[in-house]
Amino acid sequence: MAVRSTGPLLGRLRDLMKLKYLGEPIQGYIVLSEDAHQNEYISACDARRAFITGFTGSAGVALITQSEALLWTDGRYFVQAQQQLDDNWTLMKMGLPDTPTLAEWLTKNMKAGSRIAVDANLITYSEWRRINKEIKYKGINLVPLDTNLIDRMWSDRPSIPSNPVKPLNITFTGKKCGEKVEEVRQKMTEKNATILLVTALDEIAWLLNLRGSDITYNPVFYSYVIVTHTDVHLFVDDKKLDSTVPEHFKSENLSVIIQPYDKLHTFFNDILASDNSKTGKVWVSDRSSYNLVNIVPKSNRISKPTPIPLMKAIKNSVEINGLKNAHIKDGAALCSYFAWLEENISLGNLTEISGAEKLLSFRSLQEGFVGPSFETISSSGPNGGIIHYSPTPETDRKLSVDEMYLCDSGGQFLDGTTDVTRTLHFGTPTEYQKECFTRVFKGQANLAMSKFPNKILGNCLDSYARRFLWDVGLDYMHGTGHGIGAYLNVHEGPMGISWREIPNDPGLQAGMFLSNEPGYYEEDFGIRIEDIVLVKDSTTDYKMPQKPFLQFETVTLCPIQTKMLMIDLLTDKEIDYLNEYHHRCLEVLTPLLEKLNDERALTWLKKETQPVKR
Repeated sequence: MAVRSTGPLLGRLRDLMKLKYLGEPIQGYIVLSEDAHQNEYISACDARRAFITGFTGSAGVALITQSEALLWTDGRYFVQAQQQLDDNWTLMKMGLPDTPTLAEWLTKNMKAGSRIAVDANLITYSEWRRINKEIKYKGINLVPLDTNLIDRMWSDRPSIPSNPVKPLNITFTGKKCGEKVEEVRQKMTEKNATILLVTALDEIAWLLNLRGSDITYNPVFYSYVIVTHTDVHLFVDDKKLDSTVPEHFKSENLSVIIQPYDKLHTFFNDILASDNSKTGKVWVSDRSSYNLVNIVPKSNRISKPTPIPLMKAIKNSVEINGLKNAHIKDGAALCSYFAWLEENISLGNLTEISGAEKLLSFRSLQEGFVGPSFETISSSGPNGGIIHYSPTPETDRKLSVDEMYLCDSGGQFLDGTTDVTRTLHFGTPTEYQKECFTRVFKGQANLAMSKFPNKILGNCLDSYARRFLWDVGLDYMHGTGHGIGAYLNVHEGPMGISWREIPNDPGLQAGMFLSNEPGYYEEDFGIRIEDIVLVKDSTTDYKMPQKPFLQFETVTLCPIQTKMLMIDLLTDKEIDYLNEYHHRCLEVLTPLLEKLNDERALTWLKKETQPVKR
């Protein structure tokens, strides 16, 4: 990967840190990955951490002092960060026992009285409070700034996107936005809240049944929403709103007052000063920015997550059917791609990028396809060992029958969002690679077949997928499952499956969709098998009073390459699970591939779903 020289940039930033307009000079500056809405994926105009570090992964935080430059990121990005950071930077590998957190590093390396600054519009209130609590006992001050030092030195910073915002029909949402707002107001009443501020873009898109494209791959738009018991205020650039939006709100029984996007802070201050805020609480999630949350007096503040994430995570029947249908279409596209790839890979002229482009062309044939749900991870050989790799012209490798190929991709369809990973070898894998693949599959199948109590935390299920890797001393440095949206963000909370504790995890509940994606990675190959699963009610031999049980239903439909499996390592139960899954793939995908007249994909599907026997 390309390495950019960051020395001159760091020099300019350190000069800014000394200036008096900050009140007093600052000794450290924190650069975050997020934007003002705390999005995981961001627009180019908000890529400040990538600008100053050269590291382009989606997760990480940088700290610059007058003598040090450090980047913290997690196991998904260790290899990528090592390749992209120049010698000015020290990589801090999060999650490893000997790696201090940012706050721990500050307490050990900064003098009492040091001022560590951060953009208060970007850092969440909860993160600001956590860091401040850990460093203040050492006399180190966390300073919230209204200005951003990176913006002051970024002369060619891209402009803020302003793309069209359009309604999403009730045939896809299953519930009118007027009904959703009334349900939110009921939750506000339960908390004695008279004002609710919504800052998360996917929450706003879901609540109002609108979709946009201000952030690549995520169908959201820059906006804020304030809900009271009488009004709904949408803060957005009104030039973005499609002409059908007013009629959409009218038909879905919701009156919405449109306000300028950049007037949110002024309006919020004004409404807090009015009588409206004196009769009840103000609900603003502590996952919103420090600057917004701090406006509300603690005594009058509800800092819990808004009610929308859980409402959004539990899909209604229309959304469930839509997500299932999206995965059928996605499965057909994947079969077309992998069949094409198998036929053409030996020609020697295919690359990671050309492969990803071909997959996109197959997805584009499907009804209701809007675009990719994230940048395709099309990785060959050693690039597969980079967990969140995406090919660039500089890193683009040829695809070969001599190396494993890991393809993690997804689509945005009007009826749902998809995310699927398959790892294949079109030649002869080594016995070690087959064993690793088999142990990943065993974990994936074990989680897929599990039954568990209603509202169990996903953290409790993570080891189900790791057990067979752990048995031989192997592991992977990422979570096992994330939520997924209904034509929304490909990563969706508030639940998940991970060894890490997930803040505000409400527990797994029927109607949720999550990924099931264990893996294993080395320097010369990577393995991941990922399906999307639906949480649904389960039947068990015994029942406990008031203790319903749940299970998963796999909705992804794409064969798992059986030639990569060591059959002797599989139990009869695992073989039966795989054969039943492949039978369902064949049965469900055949009609759609026949409709597409894709004989090559049909032949490949039949071959890849042949029953496994001992």
